[in-house]
Amino acid sequence: MADHTALRRTSYFLVPAALIAALVFFWNWDWFLPLVMSRASAAIGRPVTAEHLHVKLGRVVSVVLDGVELPNPDGFDGQAPFARIAHLGADVEALTFARTRNLVIPQITVEAPAINATARDDGAINYAIHIQPIAEDSAAPKPAGPQIGRLTIRDGTARVVIPKFKTDATATIMTQDAAQTTVDGSVSNAGQDSQIVVELKGMYSSQPIAGKLIGGALLSLRDTAKPYSIDLRMANGPTQITLVGTVQDPVAFAGADLKLDLKGPDMALLYPLTGIPLPKTPTYRLGGQLDYADRKIRFRDFTGLIGTTDIAGTIAIDPGPQRQDVTADLHSKAVDLEDLGGFIGSEPGRSSDPNMTAEQRSKLAKAVASSQLIPNTPINLPKLRTADIHLKYKGDKIKGRNVPFDRIEVAMDIVDGHITLHPVALGVGTGAITAQVDLTPEAGDVVHAKADVQIRQLDVSRMLSATHLVSGAGRLGGQATIDTRGNSLAAMLGAGNGKLDLYMSGGNLSALLVDLSGLQFGNALLSALGIPERAQLQCLIGQFALQRGVLSTKTMLIDTNESIISGSGDIDLSQEKLNYQIKTETKHFSIGSLPAPIGISGSFKNPSIGPDLLRLGVRGGAAVGLGFLLPPLALLPTIQLGVGDDHRCGRLMSRK
Repeated sequence: MADHTALRRTSYFLVPAALIAALVFFWNWDWFLPLVMSRASAAIGRPVTAEHLHVKLGRVVSVVLDGVELPNPDGFDGQAPFARIAHLGADVEALTFARTRNLVIPQITVEAPAINATARDDGAINYAIHIQPIAEDSAAPKPAGPQIGRLTIRDGTARVVIPKFKTDATATIMTQDAAQTTVDGSVSNAGQDSQIVVELKGMYSSQPIAGKLIGGALLSLRDTAKPYSIDLRMANGPTQITLVGTVQDPVAFAGADLKLDLKGPDMALLYPLTGIPLPKTPTYRLGGQLDYADRKIRFRDFTGLIGTTDIAGTIAIDPGPQRQDVTADLHSKAVDLEDLGGFIGSEPGRSSDPNMTAEQRSKLAKAVASSQLIPNTPINLPKLRTADIHLKYKGDKIKGRNVPFDRIEVAMDIVDGHITLHPVALGVGTGAITAQVDLTPEAGDVVHAKADVQIRQLDVSRMLSATHLVSGAGRLGGQATIDTRGNSLAAMLGAGNGKLDLYMSGGNLSALLVDLSGLQFGNALLSALGIPERAQLQCLIGQFALQRGVLSTKTMLIDTNESIISGSGDIDLSQEKLNYQIKTETKHFSIGSLPAPIGISGSFKNPSIGPDLLRLGVRGGAAVGLGFLLPPLALLPTIQLGVGDDHRCGRLMSRK
């Protein structure tokens, strides 16, 4: 009986021990894979699989997952999975968690992670991941986040293929110990945090892309007590970008002390990188500070050159829920208007710019050789709709010996492709030409354009000095309107309707201008005949009508104390053709003039200016014939009796 009782007691001990021994011997951590995968799948909203689970128990528990894979969504069959990690391991301090419920992870190791992000031609993507929020009890205290000691990445790769953007680029990703130069000049990694190193190569937006990023330790991203270092060097085609500095709080992009340098042949090439629809520019270089404030990324206090034009200012970008909202406040001390030609669709820059590329020189030479003067580059409405832009620009001085303008000021808004200029102003002396312009997108690629131009106190001396031929003084005023449709500047002007009115009273014009159509024999003869070098201007009035791109003359008179100059004809903006005549009638008796109208014809780029040869030939032939008979009689055909003190222009001005 005693033996039976002892045997039964022994079995009570041996059976559990045997079961435990069997459990330990046959234990397989893969039994927990379904639980782990279901939790991970629920968290990211996409199935997650793994091949094996390894756990090593101890004071520090080591957990390793092999063959972790995140598959593609439906529609990407036959392609490599979106993400795969050969080995994903983490060390967890179990005792610390048991005592304090704080999760301390001294080490995370990621081996051979591979990401394949791609998009189809129809716009579907495989990299959209929606992290599911964890339900929390609002009354319960929120647990502290995990404390992670070190993250190690080995042999990581990421490939991005987006056919729509003509992009196929691959990045290698790894961590390395930060190097530190010691006092003796040697390099040591001891005691330094690991750095993330990303090297990129491939094609982006049809341009080769290559770059290298060296960042601080990934696990210090949330350590606001220590600035996170960034050193990025990248080239996308000819565009070069350098970003160096630190960020106090990288997750919130706060406390940034970053220096951004940009340079390249054309700022329009920045569009794929920034999403800002910039016009064509000459070669540029910019440098300034990059930071984040008021929910906007700011490129602030930058300075640089665009072509030969200096530029400074701040650009702020609000990413926005639908499209970017860009605010730019820019300033130039001295601006070359040729550098801004891209804003109206022309080839910007000058061939004398030493930094211009061979391609830019070729395009500029082709534009110069073209018979067309008005740019016909179409407006890219889809591109304009990618961002809302609010621009203020001021140029203190306009460079150029033959440029009649002194300064420029622009305020422009682009909202959903709708462009408003309010205003664009060109200063001339103490006056200005100011335009309010509204460009409204319509069906297709057509833009409905309206412009109201005001000419106020325009300094005639400043305008005429740019010709280096004619001088004068006075103030010119007027206004112009246009209402048109088209998708380029040439198309709009060639189909426009509107008017142009000019007026001026007082001042003076040089004799060269007044007697231009009189074909005076020369300065010596003018002096001998007592004709003054300057003529006092009584008034100027010009009234023109624009109908379907043809600017026709209603009235064109210049009334001086010496002559009356009248103009007639039209200017075809669609064909860029001139058909105009200028006629002078002297007010006083004069000798030595062959009065014949001056004709201005040809194209805008190659105008032809000369007298009416038929009328000139009749009077000139008579003078020559009389000269053979009796030389003094040769002056008879050149004698003008004068129209008297005729104030036609003044009478017209009084009616305004």
